[in-house]
Amino acid sequence: MDTISQSLALALHMVTHVDPRLAQIVGLSIAISLTSTLCSAVIGLPLGAAIGIVRFPGRNPLVVALNAAMGLPPVVVGLVVYLLLSRAGPLGEFGLLFTPTAMVIAQTFLIVPIVAALTRQVVEDAWVEYREQLRSLNASWWQSTLTLLWDTRFSLLTVLLAGFGRAASEVGAVIIVGGNIDGVTRVMTTAIALETSKGDLPLALGLGIVLVSLVILVNVGAHLTRQWARARFG
Repeated sequence: MDTISQSLALALHMVTHVDPRLAQIVGLSIAISLTSTLCSAVIGLPLGAAIGIVRFPGRNPLVVALNAAMGLPPVVVGLVVYLLLSRAGPLGEFGLLFTPTAMVIAQTFLIVPIVAALTRQVVEDAWVEYREQLRSLNASWWQSTLTLLWDTRFSLLTVLLAGFGRAASEVGAVIIVGGNIDGVTRVMTTAIALETSKGDLPLALGLGIVLVSLVILVNVGAHLTRQWARARFG
């Protein structure tokens, strides 16, 4: 018990005094997660909105597949990206394996289905409400997509925050494609796993405190955004 108390005290000291090693790991984690979320937004938002508006053959199976992809096992995604980026893979010539870029690619694969599936639901609900009005204005499907994306922007912000939370807490895929290299690809989740196995509880606990705090802040931000949007726009 004394050992745990001492480790927790040291962890709090590292967090409050911004330990350089901890700060480097946290900074890399946030940078990779933000980049992955941005890439997922660029792909997932228009994809989900288009599926929510346009009716085409095979749409229903695509929606089912998209919803199922939200639960993709991270280790499987990591394995697929590893095979793509390995020397024997189709993208091996670029030398991306065991780099932050590889981790961004893996996280993007994981987040895109979440962003696209949730965006589809949000935009489809808005489409049901505004469909007749947009049609009366002779808006094309692309114009309708952009209009509804803008109209539902606050709801979609919470979708992106959910994607960021998933990226920040991911460990399976990033450890496979990143290699958990100290100072290069070691992020909070992989560092916690490694430091715990090594017995370095202060650093593991410090990173855990930061990670949990980050997830809480993301959820609080999403909640406050929804409340603010509801109060201002009804």
